[in-house]
Amino acid sequence: MTVSNHRWRNFKNALMQVISFACAILVITPLVLVLCHVIESGFAAINWAFFTHLPKPVGETGGGMGNAIVGTFVLLGQAAALGVPVGVLGGIFLSEYGSVRLNWWIRFAADIINGVPSITWGIVVYGLVVVPMHGFSAVAGGIVLGLMMVPLVMRTTEEVLHLVPAGYREAALALGISKWRTILQIIVRTALKGIVTGILLALARVAGETAPLLFTAFGNPNWVRSLTEPISALPLQIFNYAVSPYDDWHRQAWAGALVLLLLVLFINISVRFLMGERWKGKV
Repeated sequence: MTVSNHRWRNFKNALMQVISFACAILVITPLVLVLCHVIESGFAAINWAFFTHLPKPVGETGGGMGNAIVGTFVLLGQAAALGVPVGVLGGIFLSEYGSVRLNWWIRFAADIINGVPSITWGIVVYGLVVVPMHGFSAVAGGIVLGLMMVPLVMRTTEEVLHLVPAGYREAALALGISKWRTILQIIVRTALKGIVTGILLALARVAGETAPLLFTAFGNPNWVRSLTEPISALPLQIFNYAVSPYDDWHRQAWAGALVLLLLVLFINISVRFLMGERWKGKV
């Protein structure tokens, strides 16, 4: 290699590093600006009343989003109760059972469903659940979020199970352990942190959904008393306050956006922690 070629390659390498760094800055800058604006606008409105009080009537200042915060966790709990078992069992089926052609079609369908707009999910569940029940409800909101979780949990579970060495399966079967016990007690336990990571990612995705809840949960200014009644959630409350003409509601909308952002951030930090422990264990 000549000196001129070496210099040219170093120049190209430095140029690509500069371009990559500039692109990374362009991507991160809007995110940082949005984050700073949400913190600046929402932090001043956060107080104890915000977490414990109900919204005030129209025109009155003060109040909080306690009902929306509780409603968010209620909806996420219902979504997890539906999406986690179906998604995990589906991922186990794709990884350990089924034929090549059948599994290909299931994966293909899951990938398509995973890309369906959230408002479409809301319309579908509105027709299948809300209309037969003759009203909006927390159950309908939990169902729509749970259905949105299923394809993501299923695909991540399948990929994580594929990372478990085949020798684990062969050794267990050679010892006379049945296949279902091998899967449950060895394969799933080995990949448990990865499965939990996929579940948390799915929860983080649906936690901020607003459009499907407009067609299912609808919203409620009171505390949740029954799963068959409309229920509030942080995304719904933020949407309603953001489109209102009242400055105090705008202030609380920013506070709600900050709380929701912190919730998603906490979930993602948990994911990074679990992923770090998982890879640390492998090393």
